[in-house]
Amino acid sequence: MPPANADLATTWAYLEEGVDHIMTKLQTGVSYSKYMSLYTVSYNYCTSSKMHGAGDQAGGGIGHRTGANLMGSDLYNNLIRYFVNHLKTLRTQSDSLQDEALLRYYAQEWDRYTTGANYINRLFTYLNRHWVKRERDEGRKGVYPVYTLALVQWKSNFFMHVQSKNQKLAGAILRLIERQRNGETIDQGLVKKVVDSFVSLGLDESDINKVSYEVYREHLEAPFLDATEKYYRQESEKFLAENSVADYLKKAEERLREEEDRVERYMNTNTRKALIQKCEHVLIREHAVLMWENFQQLLDYDKDEDLQRMYALLARIPEGLEPLRKKFEEHVKRAGLAAVEKLVGEGAAASEVDPKAYVDALLEVHQKNSETVNRSFRGEAGFVASLDKACREFVNRNAATGTSTTKSPELLAKHADALLRKNNKMAEEEDLESALNKVMVLFKYIDDKDVFQQFYTTKLSKRLIHGVSASDEAEASMISKLKEACGFEYTNKLQRMFTDMSLSKDLTDNFKERMQQNHDDMDITFSIMVLGTNFWPLNPPTHEFIIPQDILPTYTRFSQYYQQKHSGRKLTWLWNYSKNELRTNYLNQKYILMTSSWQMAVLLQYNNNDTLSLEELFNATAISKDILKQVLAVLVKAKILINEETDQYDLNPNFKSKKIRINLNTPIKAEQKAESTDVLKTVDEDRKYVIQASIVRIMKARKTMKNQALIQEVITQISQRFTPKIPDIKKAIDHLLEKEYIERVEGTRDTFAYVA
Repeated sequence: MPPANADLATTWAYLEEGVDHIMTKLQTGVSYSKYMSLYTVSYNYCTSSKMHGAGDQAGGGIGHRTGANLMGSDLYNNLIRYFVNHLKTLRTQSDSLQDEALLRYYAQEWDRYTTGANYINRLFTYLNRHWVKRERDEGRKGVYPVYTLALVQWKSNFFMHVQSKNQKLAGAILRLIERQRNGETIDQGLVKKVVDSFVSLGLDESDINKVSYEVYREHLEAPFLDATEKYYRQESEKFLAENSVADYLKKAEERLREEEDRVERYMNTNTRKALIQKCEHVLIREHAVLMWENFQQLLDYDKDEDLQRMYALLARIPEGLEPLRKKFEEHVKRAGLAAVEKLVGEGAAASEVDPKAYVDALLEVHQKNSETVNRSFRGEAGFVASLDKACREFVNRNAATGTSTTKSPELLAKHADALLRKNNKMAEEEDLESALNKVMVLFKYIDDKDVFQQFYTTKLSKRLIHGVSASDEAEASMISKLKEACGFEYTNKLQRMFTDMSLSKDLTDNFKERMQQNHDDMDITFSIMVLGTNFWPLNPPTHEFIIPQDILPTYTRFSQYYQQKHSGRKLTWLWNYSKNELRTNYLNQKYILMTSSWQMAVLLQYNNNDTLSLEELFNATAISKDILKQVLAVLVKAKILINEETDQYDLNPNFKSKKIRINLNTPIKAEQKAESTDVLKTVDEDRKYVIQASIVRIMKARKTMKNQALIQEVITQISQRFTPKIPDIKKAIDHLLEKEYIERVEGTRDTFAYVA
């Protein structure tokens, strides 16, 4: 070991021998004492203030620079010279190597070189801490700590030499990667080592401790991305020329997975984004049109897995899904229209479509495509919107509805009515509940929800009056579903109808109690329903009616009882909705006939006569002749009356029936037809008021508004209930101008102001 005041030549000779041992023969080991003596020599030399070989004029000719400064630079320059010479030998040996052999040599030398450089960096700790730091602080950027210096020398004297020959090093890596893409097994650890060296060689001059990717990006990432693009472009074109799109989807999915995996295994993670984007462009975007064209075929044949793949791939590129959403919407729409067309084509005229078959056909299309959305398109919002749009289209306009927008809500309400009736086959509560949920699925798509509401209300009133509801729970459940979908306003009337029913039950009980106290001669079993005119869609009889003597006392007594209880209320008797039971006394077998009020009035005339003419019956009952004829036709068909001469009706003395209770109370055609017409008439009336109320509300809030903006706002507000027609809105505006709720602003033609 040289003395503390040894000159540069002696000192460096000793240090160089130690440095070379560490750099080239580290595997043979270095003793602790040897390592410490090297450290000490380096330290002594840096701290010795005497300038070797400079005589006694130390510091004289150099201004304020002390010996330590110069000595640091002496050592530093010698280290540079050592690294340059050391790397020359590596260059010579690498020149003859190619591909994998070159990579193995490079990786092995890199390992040895960086390990050695690490130890040497620690040997020259003092140099790094003082001389290098001061030099860098003074702005000399070309001076580095020893380990960084070793890397800088490796880059300029070895790495650049190998790379400059046609990117020999990066080329070797890329050829290995291509072999792996072709299905061969490669040494991934080797590739990772070399790739990591590219990252280590990056140097950020402004902050040498910061990782810099410039070398990696320029020398490896850029050529790697180009090679990837070229490789996959060729492969995908060749593959598609020989295989189906469905097979290509699998291939593309597989390749994307492999590339993700490649980044994980040996490329730098910063490459992931650029690599995946490049792959998506070549594998998906460049073939997107072909995928879009094949989408319909996959839908037609229910190729779930392929649809899932196509969705997952196209979701990766911007706008990749939009054409699929449009095609899917068209597909669903076609399926819906075809299902209804098939139904109408099967013999039923459009006007007589069976509500259940109609609803089932629509639901089947919705159900199937809804499953496709959830399974194949992961319930993505865009596809859900396409499904909704298509369903709205075919639910409201199809072969069964023609041009009418009211047919679908009518059929849906009739189907709901059938579900909620006693004789419905769905005895199980869960079945009924799920059937009602399905009704709500279609209800969501109905444009004219007010038409459904009106039909539903009419049907509900019939169920309640005739006592044929399946259960109160089911009725309440349906109402709460409608309330959830459309708000309190929508179901207010329906809930009031139930209130009236329970009040009527109490009223009947109280009346019976009173009668038993005051009149014990009542041999008629009697129950009454008193229903609020505003909540029940019921029409009073259109003709006079002479109340038969047999029920007149009960009629009078109840009317008086009710007037006492609620003075000022007016009762309108709805004979057309009432039902009765009559007992036969003129036959050996006693029968019970269940009749309508009109049938009862006719049959009671035969208590005093055996034969009556149409004219006599008309005079006795005051029922209009066209209805009377239909009533009589039902009684003749049931063989209770005999009609052998024109307009002459005899009581049949030989009447026989297997049933003891005979239901004669079937709806008259005129009544059925009138129901639909009445409902639609009511809807039209209601709409006028809804539009007017909406205009007044808007104008009250805005004070003044232009015509076009007002019409738009009305449509926006009302479209939840129904789609208002623009001529109807204009009529409503004119009506409100006339009634002075609003006025035209002076000097303008199309601006209105609210009149407070």
